[in-house]
Amino acid sequence: MASQQIQPKLVIHGGAGSCLQSKGGIEIVRKSLYKVLEEVYPLLKDGASAVDAVVRGCQLLEDDPRFNAGTGSVVQSDGQIRMSASLMDGFVQRFSGAINVSRVQNPIELAKFLQTSDDRVLSDYGSAELLRELQLPIYDPMTDLRLHEWMEERKGNFNKAMAGVVAEPAGVGTIGVVALDAQGRLAAGTSTGGKGFERIGRVSDSAMPAGNYATANAAVSCTGIGEHIMDECLAAKIVIRVTDGLSLKAALERSFAEAEARQRDFGAISIDASGAIGCGKTSDVLLGAFHNGIQMGDTLEMSKGTLIFIA
Repeated sequence: MASQQIQPKLVIHGGAGSCLQSKGGIEIVRKSLYKVLEEVYPLLKDGASAVDAVVRGCQLLEDDPRFNAGTGSVVQSDGQIRMSASLMDGFVQRFSGAINVSRVQNPIELAKFLQTSDDRVLSDYGSAELLRELQLPIYDPMTDLRLHEWMEERKGNFNKAMAGVVAEPAGVGTIGVVALDAQGRLAAGTSTGGKGFERIGRVSDSAMPAGNYATANAAVSCTGIGEHIMDECLAAKIVIRVTDGLSLKAALERSFAEAEARQRDFGAISIDASGAIGCGKTSDVLLGAFHNGIQMGDTLEMSKGTLIFIA
């Protein structure tokens, strides 16, 4: 008996924060996000796997210098860009990631390769060796905007007084994609350039199950202040609550209520196995957008501390 086809669902984000103006305003950001949906959703309709759709969506977001991942990543205190990304295939419940990798256009590609490796999370040196092994071309993700931002911060000895003057406030930039494919498989991917101006060697939540997690029941990608996401183990917490029997809506409501009580600053996008979509934030802005199979929508004008849920 053939399995019943499911309406694919797709949700993406380009970070969380306090201001849209640094990225060109709401309509510019909406156009950037919808462009990704318009390219990736048809792949799902044509039978692409959730994993392949997530990887392609992450690549497109990494290539957009408006977002802090891939091209346009923020700069660490020593003037270097170090990026992290992870991928989780919910169907087989497999996590992979690369931490603090440099000189690559799409860190999500390393995470994809590592899905089939015995060693599935590599740090800076190991990631650099993998780049050579895969013969990926050397790529400089630095943009003039990020270089100028770093130079302004350097004037104040990286006390973050200038953070947000040139671009968005440091510490909240990430991109992420969650997808449900026509076979009912879920996947999540998250990628980031990090906080910006951080201590060398700092590790982002984006390469941890705290920030990116999926099972056969739900998939979640987080963005915001990484340390807050780690403290809450947010992505894994939401997914596990759904796996244990809560609805996606209830899992999001409980997790965000707990987070707000502890004054956390972050956002999350999610899909469950039924195709329900949920987005939440404690930050001022969540740069999220979704395709539910009928139409596109976004979270750009969502009020602080609220949830969007589409069954």
